[in-house]
Order: sequence, then structure tokens, then C-alpha cells
Amino acid sequence: MTPSKTPTRVALVTGGSGGIGRAVVMKLAADGFAVGVHYSGNSGRAQSIADEVAAGGGQAITIAGDVSEPTAMTAAFDAVEAAFGGIDVVINTAGIMILSPVATLNLADLDRMHRINIRGTFVVSQLAANRLRRGGALINVSTSQTLLQHPGYAPYAASKAAVESLTLILARELRGKDITVNAVAPGPTATPLFLDGKDEQTVERLTQLAPLERLGTPEDIAQVAAFLAGPARWINGQVLFANGGIA
Repeated sequence: MTPSKTPTRVALVTGGSGGIGRAVVMKLAADGFAVGVHYSGNSGRAQSIADEVAAGGGQAITIAGDVSEPTAMTAAFDAVEAAFGGIDVVINTAGIMILSPVATLNLADLDRMHRINIRGTFVVSQLAANRLRRGGALINVSTSQTLLQHPGYAPYAASKAAVESLTLILARELRGKDITVNAVAPGPTATPLFLDGKDEQTVERLTQLAPLERLGTPEDIAQVAAFLAGPARWINGQVLFANGGIA
């Protein structure tokens, strides 16, 4: 990664201390971005990621906040702008996944997932719509389960379907601002969020779904996010399914 005292582009990555979030932070830093590493609870992990960026010659700060709270996220945007002079890219990886059949879902879990996945995405998207610089990009995160429709994923997929609708409409609402808005929809990806609670047989079955016969990696998803954050200026209002070819 090339050191730069005056970064030409600045990114805020929500959920930057998570599996996909960390990979996104590291990829953007390698591409020359200064990065705000957002976290909600794990300050130590976020700081270690920022330290890793700095050790490679890049620039990063950590910021905390509940993505569903406008005051907290306004402060996060303020902190990144104060540190680096503005924000060009927001990549919204923060989210949770709770699996359950519809018939037995605890509605408290549904409310919690909706608060983070839907309200949180809306709060961050609203701030990005008003504060990204021209030539900027907002990338939200959906899931391939909106198409795959596997049993047990209905509550999660429903929350991410809302993310997709928000993303596609916001792209059209930002006409004239030179800001792209897209979503990445990962397939099965080897992160703690995905692997938690799954036995070996389930993981192996999901591994075989893709023609490439492996799980995705956080780095696979980070490559797509970085593409949308940088060179892909003619991709707008789209959902990119990064799932290795799962039908």
C-alpha cells in the first residue's frame, strides 16, 4: 500500500471490525483510501485493524456507534470528515443474521434484525445521500438468499430485500449528484456470522452449491465492493450477486 499524506479518496466502512468489513477496509486501504473503521462493540478488534492499515503505510481511524441511531452515526460521519476532510465512499457492511423458520420465529429477533439491517441501512444511506462528495459511492450489503430462498432464511432475506429496494430507489433519487448507489449480495461466505451455529454437514452442503465448489471468502466480497467504490462509475442502481455462480 502506498503512503499518502493527502488521500484523494476517503471511505467509511460500517461494521468494519467484522469479517467482510475487515476485508473491505484492508482492500480499500491497499487501493489508497483513508478509511474510517466503524464498530458497534469490539473496539479492540477495530483498533487492531486500523493499526494494521497504518503498519502498511495507510491511514485509518476507528469510530463507534449504533448504526440505527442517527445521532451516533452523524457523529461517525463527523469524525471521518474531521480526520480526512470529507467522505467519498460509504460501504455499509453492518448487519446481523438470525435464522429461523417463519412458523417459530421469535418476533423479538425479527425486531432486532430489522432495527440493524433495515433501519441501520436507512440511517447510514440517508446520511450518505446528504454528505458524500460528488463522484462518491454508497454500497449496501444484501444477500443471495433473496433469490436462493432457502428454508430458515426468510426473516433475514426479508430484511435484505428491504435493503435492495432502498438501494435501487435511492440511486434514482440522487440524480444529478454524481453519486452511485449499489448493493452487493454475497452468497455463502466463510465469516463468523455465516458459520455460527452450522454443523459440518450443513457447511459442506452449502460449499457444494457453487460451481466453483467452495465458500466465498471475505476478500471475494471486498473485491466487488472496491470495484463499485472505485472504477465502476457506470454501474448504478444495481444488485451484484457475488456468489460463485449459485443459481
